[in-house]
Amino acid sequence: MSRITDLFRRKNKRVLNVYCTAGYPQLNSTLEVMKALQDNGADMIELGMPYSDPLADGPVIQASGSKALENGMTIATLFQQLKNFRQTIQLPVLLMGYMNPVLQYGFDRFCAAASAVGVDGLILPDLPIYEFETEYGPIIKKYELDFVFLVTPETSPERVAKVDSLSSGFLYAVSSSSTTGKDKDLNDQQAYFEKLQDMKLSNPVLVGFGIKDKTSFDTTCRYTNGAIIGTAYIKALENAKDINAATAAFLKPIVGA
Repeated sequence: MSRITDLFRRKNKRVLNVYCTAGYPQLNSTLEVMKALQDNGADMIELGMPYSDPLADGPVIQASGSKALENGMTIATLFQQLKNFRQTIQLPVLLMGYMNPVLQYGFDRFCAAASAVGVDGLILPDLPIYEFETEYGPIIKKYELDFVFLVTPETSPERVAKVDSLSSGFLYAVSSSSTTGKDKDLNDQQAYFEKLQDMKLSNPVLVGFGIKDKTSFDTTCRYTNGAIIGTAYIKALENAKDINAATAAFLKPIVGA
């Protein structure tokens, strides 16, 4: 059983997945940020691999990615940083990124390295279903990595059912068809969340894009298994002198600790 599956078996509601950018705010901040998230109430970590053309990312996450690239972050450097991370991090960890740098690194080589260091799953928003089924999915499965697909309010029920059948770990429900970090009234998406709820999907559902505080987290948790916070946490790290203190100040009001 994967760590992600085990998490949802132990805690099926109010699961909090937090996005952070590898190599931000400093090149060597990656493990410090991950440890701070673990110590202050996150249930899962979505570790972003910075890329120069991130289609789904809003300006805050784009800026953090640009800073990480300036700091010298690469996929090879990231795997070096993660070499022994399981000595201190027990939470499920997913790598989120885009196909171009992964293909440049070598897809099989990338999955092998991710599995070897202890990564649990992948989120690659620009990997199409057809290519997943015919070429890349078998490689991901070979290395026992979970793969998470995204759905939006505009995704047809047929496609939702299809990606649910292909996903493992959970399904990433984008709250609206825009980039991350945009202000959204999540109550407006009640019908969308209820539609997903009514479909009796095989995977748990986490909502991302626009979750930034306790109110938005509570709203999504009424209809789904939990939420993903990204932009708001990156903002909290932006000028932090103490990463753990900044993380605690951000997360404690959300998780109620």
